[in-house]
Amino acid sequence: MQKITSNQNSRVKEWTKMQSKKGRVKSGQYVIEGWHIVDEAIKHHKQLQALMVTDETYLENLPVDSATEVYVITPEIAKHIAATETPQGVFAVLATEDYHETIPDDLDGSWLLLDSIQDPGNIGTMVRTADAAGMNGVVFGKGSADIYNPKVVRSMQGSQFHMRLFAGDLIDWMTAFKKNGVPTYGTELNDQAISYYDVQPTKKFVLVMGNEGNGVDPEILSWTSQNLYIPMNGEAESLNVAVATGILIFHFCK
Repeated sequence: MQKITSNQNSRVKEWTKMQSKKGRVKSGQYVIEGWHIVDEAIKHHKQLQALMVTDETYLENLPVDSATEVYVITPEIAKHIAATETPQGVFAVLATEDYHETIPDDLDGSWLLLDSIQDPGNIGTMVRTADAAGMNGVVFGKGSADIYNPKVVRSMQGSQFHMRLFAGDLIDWMTAFKKNGVPTYGTELNDQAISYYDVQPTKKFVLVMGNEGNGVDPEILSWTSQNLYIPMNGEAESLNVAVATGILIFHFCK
C-alpha cells in the first residue's frame, strides 16, 4: 500500500489522463469510481490494476488480491481524478481489454445493437435493461458514445460486468447474425414497419436501436428481418430511446 498526497504525482497524472479517450487508448486502462461499481467489479472477478481510496479503513470492505496496487490518496486528489462533483473516495483502474471488438462465433440468443446512441444516461439505462432481461450481449456501433467514457461507465452501474459488451461496425454484425439465422428487428415509422404487438416473444432475436434524433441508419434498417413501431395513444411524437428499448426488450423476452 502506498500513500499519495500530491496532485503532481506521476500516478495521479496517469489517472487524470484516463478521463479522456486519448488517455485511455494510450494507457489501455480506464478509471471507475464509486462504491457500487468498484464492488461489482470485484464481485465479478475483474482484475483491478489499481485501487485508490481516501480512507484506509475502506479497504476492509474491498477484498482485493495481492496483484492489485493499492493507494491511499487525499480528498483533494480524489476530486482531481474524479468525473463526479462529489466523489465517494473509492476508485479503481481496469484494463480496456474487458470489452471486445471481435464478433464471436456463438451468435445465438438475444442481442441489443446501439446505432449512434450518444447520451450516456440512455446508454446506461439500455445496458441495464438488457442485463435485467438476461440478454446475451450489447454492441456499441459507430457514432455511439465511448464504452469507457466516465459518464457511460457510471450510468451502466456495474451491468457492464454482468454481460458481454462489444464495439464494431453494425453492418458486419448484421451480416453475421443473418448467416447464423438470428432474426433482426429495427425501429422505424413507415408503411413496411409493423406493430411490435404482431411479433411473438422469442429467446432468439436482435434489436437495433438508433440515434436519439435521427433513429436507426437507413442502411442498417435495410438489413433487418422486420422493422417495428410502438403504437401510442397519446399525442407525443416519440418515446425516449431508452424507454422504447425497455418496452421492446421485455416484450421479446417474456
